[in-house]
Amino acid sequence: MSRNNYSQEKKQRASEKAQKKKAKAERRKQRQQEGPEEFQIVSAEDIVGRLPSSADAMRMIEERASAPKAAATVPCKLFVGSLTDIVTEEVLRDIFSQFGKISEAAVIRDRNTNQSRGFAFVTFENRHDGAKAVEEMDGYELDGHNISVKVATGR
Repeated sequence: MSRNNYSQEKKQRASEKAQKKKAKAERRKQRQQEGPEEFQIVSAEDIVGRLPSSADAMRMIEERASAPKAAATVPCKLFVGSLTDIVTEEVLRDIFSQFGKISEAAVIRDRNTNQSRGFAFVTFENRHDGAKAVEEMDGYELDGHNISVKVATGR
């Protein structure tokens, strides 16, 4: 009995498939009889908008070429070593701000005791300011210690 149901379902699926194929063929035949669609002729301005003349385009290129280019600021992270326990982020900012704008100053502290580990990182917004700070501050005496200032490198 179930085999009989299977055969009927299979016949029904085959019938539906044949109907779809016939409908598709009829649609194709109808499109062929209608012929190709009419093309609408448009101008380049309709597609891309108004383009500048070649003289205007050359003038704009020359203006861009002669305009001063703003140098992208590259941050510079410095390692500051041989610090005493009393040095804080504010002290570092005060000392190093004379060389340029500082984006971050961080004294590294012990996780358990929260005391300074004796070094810090100072990040300048501009690498040229950072280079000046290294040149001037390496060996600078702070609270009786000669601090070392170098460009920070990755681990």
